[in-house]
Amino acid sequence: MQTPVEIYTDGGCRGNPGIGGWGAILTMGEHQKKIKGSATDTTNNRMELTAAIEALNALKKPCEVILHTDSTYVKNGITSWLANWKRNNWKTAAKKPVKNADLWQALDSASKRHQIDWRWVKGHAGVAGNEIADQLANQAMDEFQANTRG
Repeated sequence: MQTPVEIYTDGGCRGNPGIGGWGAILTMGEHQKKIKGSATDTTNNRMELTAAIEALNALKKPCEVILHTDSTYVKNGITSWLANWKRNNWKTAAKKPVKNADLWQALDSASKRHQIDWRWVKGHAGVAGNEIADQLANQAMDEFQANTRG
């Protein structure tokens, strides 16, 4: 049986909307990969979604995955709300367009290749993987701000 890939993701924003960053750490056995990125004029939720999408897309082949997120928005969206949104042509129960539908569609697509156990983890509570993902997201924002000033 294959060892699952353990992923921790996090996203954040300075201002909401504002400059955003996302980070993820992927671990399988002794192997570890850290990824991060940033965006301008974005939201916290968009960065949380992007972290999960980029982490899943970084896997070169279909995997068994345990994905930890401190975002209830991401966890509830993918495990509870997504099926209804798709059935309702990307409308909420209130018949309004789903926010961030482009990223939800990308996450749905990225998820299809893998067998994923979605887990919520309390943020800023000393969970090592979550703390590393948070640091990566903050580094991405710092680098973005430094590059736009210089």
